Amino acid sequence: MGPYDYVVEQIDGDYAQLRRTDEAEGELKLVARALLPADIAEGTKLRYEMFEYSIREG
Repeated sequence: MGPYDYVVEQIDGDYAQLRRTDEAEGELKLVARALLPADIAEGTKLRYEMFEYSIREG
């Protein structure tokens, strides 16, 4: 399954709320920040592939 593209909607302490870009009306996904790249911020675009998140360029 995948890859999937996400955008960081909100950072709340040790967790981040992610929204899939192909599901605008979908629910937010709560992900521990330990699983995400260290230098994310709200609005960062991410790609989830092979059980790993990476920052998506562009």
